[in-house]
Amino acid sequence: MHIKTLGAALLLTWGGLATAGTLAQAWQAARQHDPDVAVAQAARQTGQARRQLAQTLWRPTVGATASAGLMGADSRMDGASFGAPGLGQVEGASFRSAVDAGLGYRWSVGARLPIYSPERQAQGRQLELAGEAGDLVWLATEQQLMLKTAERHHAVALAAAALQLLRQQQAAVDKALVEAQDRFKLGDQPITDTHEATARAQGLRARVLAAEVDLQLARRALADSTGWPDAELDKVALATDTTGAPLGGLDGWLDRVLRHNPSLRQQALAVAQAEQELRKADRGASATVDLVAQLGRDHLSGHGPGSGASGSSAMSGTQYMAGVQVNLPLYTGGQRAARALELGGQLAQAQAELDRSQQQLTQQARATWLRLDAGQARLEALAAAQRASIARLDATRLGRQVGHRTTLELLDAESEAAGAALALTQWRSTLTLERLRLLSLAGGLDEAALTPH
Repeated sequence: MHIKTLGAALLLTWGGLATAGTLAQAWQAARQHDPDVAVAQAARQTGQARRQLAQTLWRPTVGATASAGLMGADSRMDGASFGAPGLGQVEGASFRSAVDAGLGYRWSVGARLPIYSPERQAQGRQLELAGEAGDLVWLATEQQLMLKTAERHHAVALAAAALQLLRQQQAAVDKALVEAQDRFKLGDQPITDTHEATARAQGLRARVLAAEVDLQLARRALADSTGWPDAELDKVALATDTTGAPLGGLDGWLDRVLRHNPSLRQQALAVAQAEQELRKADRGASATVDLVAQLGRDHLSGHGPGSGASGSSAMSGTQYMAGVQVNLPLYTGGQRAARALELGGQLAQAQAELDRSQQQLTQQARATWLRLDAGQARLEALAAAQRASIARLDATRLGRQVGHRTTLELLDAESEAAGAALALTQWRSTLTLERLRLLSLAGGLDEAALTPH
């Protein structure tokens, strides 16, 4: 296959759909295999649990306690007065009930329903924000993995294309070397042509070996992400339409980045969480109001002073209560003020980090958009350069046959044509990846963007 034919084959690779090894298929495999997905899935589940936890903050809680064991009690009252039928009124009476050591038990059941708590409100909002953060971790990981998969997929396809070009170029140079040797033996060509062809052939062998190493490394990286065997990796091909939808204006893209970039949204949530943490600390000294209910019973029986004829006595009591409980912290020793000062600094830091990230990401988006905007002109220039190199190669090959061109000129034309074909293929890949990066910065990279149109 000549360089002209190979260049056409490389371009056709971009126009049709590959039946296997496509970028969309690589992404589906990476979703099932890449360990980053498992990490993000765990973060997402944690976020969902925090949402549920936020809902439970305002639900009633019920608890029960029970204990039993060896107990003792001594209860005495002096100066009491009481009256009873037949006894009249008695003043200055004393009562004593004691059990020195006896078997006792105690149990209680209580319920609490919060109805007002500023601190609990801030805590609930904080948990909801944490749940949203878990979703954003999943979204950011998905976007990053899509982009990483695209980069690895393109790396394999480009490495394979480069190796194929070099092998074809090597075959052409080896053919020219044999021809130069034959002509030298016939006295039709100087020895310098043989030396030039030999040097080119040896140089290409070294480049082919380096390209084979590059391809092996690229295939290993893609296999680690997708779990694909060698049979699937052999089918990897560039089948992405680089034109895509119209690029759109720069201002619109910058606005999308500020609104939808997953990393920025995570940092904005971090600022909101810091605000809620500060609010929770400020409101920690506020009053809280709860509905409460409690029922309990104590019982103790055994020997003690004042025991009756049976030699034993028993003490028991039941308590119950239902109503409203108000808690109001009066003094915290300055902890609340110190905590608020600390959290205020953390809030300022989170806001400063958000501002810095906004600036950095808008700069990245602007640079990516400008490269895409100017990329089409370079693509057309590279296509024209490839057509010119193919025409030059055809003319040089014909001139070599009739003796008007040297072997060195033919080798130069072969190298230029191969380089032009590879440069065009590489730039098409670059434009595709730049478009995917811009979509990722704007939080809009999805499976549809990986599918050729």
